Amino acid sequence: MPNANFDTLLSTTLHNYRKTLEDNIFSARPLCYWLKRKDKIRTINGGVKIVVPLIYALNSTAGSYAGYDTLDTTPQEGITSAEYPWKQFAASIAISGLEEAQNNGDEEVIDLLEAKIMQAEETIAEQMDVMFFADGSGNAGKDWWGLTAAVDTGNPSVGNYGNIDRSVDTWWQSYKETSAVALTVPIMATAYNTVSKGNDHPDYIITTQTLFEKYEQALTPSLRYTDNKSADAGFQNLLYKDAPVFYDTYCTSGRMYFLNSKYLKLVGHRDKWFVNTEFRRPPDQDARYAQILAYGNLTSSNGKRQGVLTAKT
Repeated sequence: MPNANFDTLLSTTLHNYRKTLEDNIFSARPLCYWLKRKDKIRTINGGVKIVVPLIYALNSTAGSYAGYDTLDTTPQEGITSAEYPWKQFAASIAISGLEEAQNNGDEEVIDLLEAKIMQAEETIAEQMDVMFFADGSGNAGKDWWGLTAAVDTGNPSVGNYGNIDRSVDTWWQSYKETSAVALTVPIMATAYNTVSKGNDHPDYIITTQTLFEKYEQALTPSLRYTDNKSADAGFQNLLYKDAPVFYDTYCTSGRMYFLNSKYLKLVGHRDKWFVNTEFRRPPDQDARYAQILAYGNLTSSNGKRQGVLTAKT
């Protein structure tokens, strides 16, 4: 006899797994792990777009004075905002009528659902990793924006990033070094130092396996330091200055990103952040379906503090 509480059991189990699902997704790949570790994944209530305040110029009224000098009260510009579209993501979990019949007890149902959740979890982590190294143009522009958009690579499809034209507003451009040459430590030093200001410097470097190994070969064994927290999380890494260096399968060939977590955030919708729908049976199928949904996008608040090397070997 079919389990009368099948739908409730499925939906409740999936709902209760929500926090674990999110934790596992953002711990499975180095870029997402870094955003999570730096507390750069946040949720907001909504709005037509994701709006991020920006400071692009200093206050010109600041300065010394003496006695009865007139103080400068000139109204200040230099503050604007970047606007990012909401992007959507979904993964479906399906259980057929035959699977329901084969797993009739509560424990069997939970075991079956956990296997399907693990499958969805790994797939979501993989697909998000792909998107976060791309420019958002995938799937007819429905994909979330990634590093190719957030860090100015000269790609014309993402020149107008955050609703700000980088070809006009040069303060919004990132550092990029595009010469087709072999990677060297001095080239890395120039990138790191150019996007640094005072004690505000990159805290994360991510590249391809090829360039990671090239950097590793440039180090003497006594200087191959690693970030212990990242190593404990299972990620191979090296250090450049104080920034851990990682590699990722989906990082674009020839690229090395110098990132500052202070100005990068993955923003999600509070009501639609890895939430699940109830399991429902369509009228024309012997199966039940639920979706895991997430609304959000990768945002930046300071292009100048990000950098990228391209075409390196």
